[in-house]
Amino acid sequence: MPDSILVDQISSSSFLSQSPPAGPKLDILRKNGAAPSLLGHRPISREDETPTAAEGRSRIWDFPTHLHCSIIGTCLSTAELKQILTKLGHREAAAASEHDLHASGVLLASQRQGGAKLLHKALDRRHRVAINQFAKAKTTEEVRALWQHAVQQGEIPGAYWASLTHPATTDPLLREIFAEVHMLSHLVGAANRADIRRLRQLEADNATLEAKVGRQQQQLRDEVVSRETTIQQLRHSLEERIEQDRNSTAKRSVEADPRVLLDLIGDLRRRQATAESRCQSLGRQLEICRSALMTERSTRAEIEKQDRELRQELDEIEANLVGFSKLGGVDPQPLRLSKLTLFYVGGRQAQIGHLREFAERSGAVFLHHDGGIEERAGVLQGLVGRADAVLFPIDCVSHAAMLLVKRLCRQTGKPLLLLRSTGLASFCAALNRCAVLVSSFLPE
Repeated sequence: MPDSILVDQISSSSFLSQSPPAGPKLDILRKNGAAPSLLGHRPISREDETPTAAEGRSRIWDFPTHLHCSIIGTCLSTAELKQILTKLGHREAAAASEHDLHASGVLLASQRQGGAKLLHKALDRRHRVAINQFAKAKTTEEVRALWQHAVQQGEIPGAYWASLTHPATTDPLLREIFAEVHMLSHLVGAANRADIRRLRQLEADNATLEAKVGRQQQQLRDEVVSRETTIQQLRHSLEERIEQDRNSTAKRSVEADPRVLLDLIGDLRRRQATAESRCQSLGRQLEICRSALMTERSTRAEIEKQDRELRQELDEIEANLVGFSKLGGVDPQPLRLSKLTLFYVGGRQAQIGHLREFAERSGAVFLHHDGGIEERAGVLQGLVGRADAVLFPIDCVSHAAMLLVKRLCRQTGKPLLLLRSTGLASFCAALNRCAVLVSSFLPE
């Protein structure tokens, strides 16, 4: 279930005001004078506001039901949830929608004997690395520091589960972590709005270029018409002058001064040379205008191509976002990437976590290499061999890594997808293209 839906379903007021579930352990704590906690089973001592990690980790059925929605939606993939439900005998899980699977998982989370143990084991198995990292923390501040570092690295799901279940996590820290997960739901909407603004700007630029090309074409037509008119006028004037000179010469006597005729011929030649020079100048201007027109047409074609690519990316990301937000109650068909391993080379480190989350929600295994900046370039060959498809953004990857990855893909026959940018929209569009492209390379 997408983070945006789980945040909408859990209001802050209802979450913070929910009383912990009753139980034998809570009754004992109340008798001892301990205050109840949002963590359900682990109250905070009045004498010590900073507990240590001496107690055991929390179990998923110990949390209030308000937290089950965020845990299942953030920390567990749809494929894993479907496997758990199928193992528990829910035959309808194979054809259920993502929303129904999520609802069933949230319901199971509170039933210790009805499947919550399997959910807890699956979460621990999926996020074992993060749990081991958080196990080193002994105080609340150390847990907070590890959580903040995980947020900066984009490793949200594992850190969320490890921090919630850590014995040193207090109610204030829990509220803080939940608030940060809430704000992450706005990132997708912000990225979508930025792409829409860019698309509108490109449409406005395209309209401006079309108007400019139209004006230049009209100007060229006017200049051509003006040149032809001038040539016709000059020819007509020359013919009239020649005819007048012929008539005048016929009337002259044999003794007429020949210098007058020579002056007339010289004047006509000068006018002819002027007309020819003007025609040549107009011809050069026409060639310049034609060249400018071709340049404008090429620019327009490039903008239209970019416009189509942006529209396609928007369509792809909107299709993915509908699956995350469940607006209108319609569940789109999920991407068929459950058997694919994607290898992403380069990119910006701050965005890798979001890209990994989108890929894993589509069922794919996400591998990443920074292209040799901090990681060794020698492992690229092994990662390419493990991947079903290789992707890298053309605007954020080293030249050496790009050449090496292209050569390795040609040698291994792996499909290579070039992303327009490191943005989330380009990656979401590439996921659908990757599903179609890689299907032709995988064996039946």
